[in-house]
Amino acid sequence: MTQPHSDEALGLVVHSLPTPGAAASSALSGRLKLLAILLACSLPVLVAYFVFYVVRPQGEASFGELITPVRPVPEAQGLSLDGDAPVPLPSLKAQWLLVKVDGGACVKDCQKQLTVLRQFRLMLGKDMDRLDWLWLINDQAPVDPKLVAGLKHDSATVLRVAADTLDTWLPAPAGKAQQDFIYVVDPMGNTMMRFPSKLDSVAAAKAKRDMEHLLRASLTWDSPGR
Repeated sequence: MTQPHSDEALGLVVHSLPTPGAAASSALSGRLKLLAILLACSLPVLVAYFVFYVVRPQGEASFGELITPVRPVPEAQGLSLDGDAPVPLPSLKAQWLLVKVDGGACVKDCQKQLTVLRQFRLMLGKDMDRLDWLWLINDQAPVDPKLVAGLKHDSATVLRVAADTLDTWLPAPAGKAQQDFIYVVDPMGNTMMRFPSKLDSVAAAKAKRDMEHLLRASLTWDSPGR
C-alpha cells in the first residue's frame, strides 16, 4: 500500500472576504430602508401637524383634538348585523372614516348624533366621497332594524365590534366615554383626531373647517373610493 509523502503540498482554496466598505454600505442601506418605513407610517400625523400648526392662518385655532401617537387599526373583525361573514377592520382602510361608537340600544341622543354625523359628511360637498361614516356598536344589545335600514340607505356602515378592540383603536380622554366623540380615521387606518359628538351649527362649521384642511393636505396621496 502506497503511503502519501509527508511533504506533499496540500491544495487550498481561498475565498475572498467582504471588504469593510461593502459591509458599511449594506448597513447604511438597511438603515435608510428602515427610516423610509418609519417615515411612511408617520406621514398622516406629520401632515396633520403641518396643516394645523403651519398652513393654518395665524390666529385660526383647530377645533378637533389631534390624537398622538396615532392608533393603528387593529387586526380584528367586526360583525355585520345581517349575519354576513365577519368584516376585517383593516378592510375599512383606503378611505377617510368618520366614526361614532355607541351601544345597540341607541336611544334619543345616539340617534341625534348619527343624524348630525350624516349631515356633517354631506356638508363637505364634493369631498364627501372621500369619507365613509360608521356606527360601531360596542355591546350585545339588540338594534332597531328600522334604524339600521335607514343608516344603510344613507351609505353608513354598521358593525358590532368588541369593546376592548374599540378601546385600543378609538381612545377617549380620562373621564370621558367614546360616545362623547366623533373619531377621524385616516386612509391608512390610523385614528388621528376626535371631535365632540354633540355638534351644534357653530361647532359643526369649525369641525368642517378642520376636515377641509385635512382633505386638502392629503390630496397628493389620497383619492375618492377604495
